Amino acid sequence: MGSDDVDVELLGSLPGVGGEIARALVPTRRSGPDGTLPQRRVMVTDLEQDAERFAAYSRVCGFTLRDEVPPTWLHVLTFPLQVHLMASPDFPLGLAGLVHVSNEMRLRRPVAIGERLTLSSSAADLRAHRSGTQLDLLGEARVGDEIVWTGRSAYLARGRKPTGAEVPDDVQNPYEKAGESGKTPTKIGEVPSALWRLSGGLGREYAGVSGDVNPIHLSPLTAKAFGFPRTIAHGMWVHARALAALEGRLPSAYEVSVEFRKPVLLPSTVGFSSVRDGDDLAFRVTTKDGGKVHLAGTVA
Repeated sequence: MGSDDVDVELLGSLPGVGGEIARALVPTRRSGPDGTLPQRRVMVTDLEQDAERFAAYSRVCGFTLRDEVPPTWLHVLTFPLQVHLMASPDFPLGLAGLVHVSNEMRLRRPVAIGERLTLSSSAADLRAHRSGTQLDLLGEARVGDEIVWTGRSAYLARGRKPTGAEVPDDVQNPYEKAGESGKTPTKIGEVPSALWRLSGGLGREYAGVSGDVNPIHLSPLTAKAFGFPRTIAHGMWVHARALAALEGRLPSAYEVSVEFRKPVLLPSTVGFSSVRDGDDLAFRVTTKDGGKVHLAGTVA
């Protein structure tokens, strides 16, 4: 998560994502890609998990309800701290328009819904990307002094790159890693092994249990205002739904990484496939014919 001697901004409770998004929309002069990221960690301590909310989250995402929580739930709990940082006046990039392009999480041991948590988040690694500027939002969950979960979400701000920064050769555009055809060579079969039918109201359902009320997920009108033809599913719902599909095959502790390649429009039908790759599991969510990839991931 970073050095223990960084400044800590201690909050009394988790902030509301909706309020933070509204705060971010207030016109503020930001330094842009040439600025620096906030050099502090935002933290809440002794957080009691909401078992009723977790049960609703499990239902919406397809998890079997059990005492142990999936790593995506810990991301949901930490996400308000990320948004708080991104909405702060000293954050160099505007929250509106930031695209979540990848996510990595490490569940170090099973975490029970009854355990009280210390959650924290910080920003790191402002860097050039072929399409603009990229950075990471880091998350951490502790039980007492024990780190039980860590997460890293990469966000892209399209447009100007940091002055003088070089773009690494392996950096590609989000949603275009599969090439111009949208297809990716893979060991996973071309035909999905399962189909998921997603309702037009899925974005509102997930927003209700996750707190992520980004308007692109809530209604066709607000999605169109941000350039989408209709509502799109939350990337972290797609991520969670994929882990739920693998639930019986996951170890008690693991690392999972995903790339968000193509938005899932709502309503729609998507395909899911997975394959054992040595000690790892590779999986992907695609269009229903398997032709284009929405999300690709690996469990190690």
